Amino acid sequence: MLHKRNGKSFIGAARRFFFLSLAAVSLALAPLSAVRADAPFIVVQSTTSTQNSGLYDYLLPLFTAETGIEVRVVAVGTGQAIKNARNGDADVLLVHAKPAEEAFVADGFGARRWDLMYNDFVLVGPADDPAGIAGERDIVAALKKLAGGGAAFASRGDDSGTHKKELSLWAAAGVDAAAQSGGWYRETGSGMGATLNTGIGMGAYVLTDRATWIKFGNKAGYRIVVEGDTRLFNQYGIVEVSAERHPHIKVAEARRFIDWMISAKGQKAIGAYRVDGKQLFFPNAVKSGS
Repeated sequence: MLHKRNGKSFIGAARRFFFLSLAAVSLALAPLSAVRADAPFIVVQSTTSTQNSGLYDYLLPLFTAETGIEVRVVAVGTGQAIKNARNGDADVLLVHAKPAEEAFVADGFGARRWDLMYNDFVLVGPADDPAGIAGERDIVAALKKLAGGGAAFASRGDDSGTHKKELSLWAAAGVDAAAQSGGWYRETGSGMGATLNTGIGMGAYVLTDRATWIKFGNKAGYRIVVEGDTRLFNQYGIVEVSAERHPHIKVAEARRFIDWMISAKGQKAIGAYRVDGKQLFFPNAVKSGS
């Protein structure tokens, strides 16, 4: 009987020790959880291409590890990203439509803008190339030929940086693409990846940034048919959202992120990012800003 009581006492003591230990561990971890919950962060309104290309997955952990600042990316078309930033839903804007970015600053919504990096746009199409434009170096001539033959073209139609570029190229070609909407010209109203999938599904040509195309996995025999025209240059900019317009903006954290991105270290990291051995973005920041 005494043996059982001693056994019960031992088990009870072990249980008490276990639960006390568990409570101590929980108390010890609680401050760490609070630190993580209260860690500083910024919101970056961004174009989809930087997200689709995998650049952020590579780049942002490097910044966070160095600074402790988390970066929360909202990846939408450039037009929507600018609208969101105008509404104060961002600390930093990172897109690729320079005239619209400069207007954002001129209108008082942005404090300063910097060139950050560049790549280019390419026109992709089906292997059989129904428009007969493969190898063309003049994008305007290629689009004229495409429109003249009525070959299908899939547009993002979403006011993104890519869509803005596409419309400027149609205008240079003297083609009213919008008037052809629903015919050979089809607007998806979607992001770059979704538009590529839709365009490939319907056998249509698509204008895309090169980084997204390199990363895109569902090429289905599609290839680049037009590239290399200087008019296909694709500049990305980074903008500090104005705290004068939106006092809640996290100025210190936003400036630290921008400073890191345009620094020698950030620029080197951007240039080092590769997919299948190919460099996707080429840094070209100048620290003066605009």
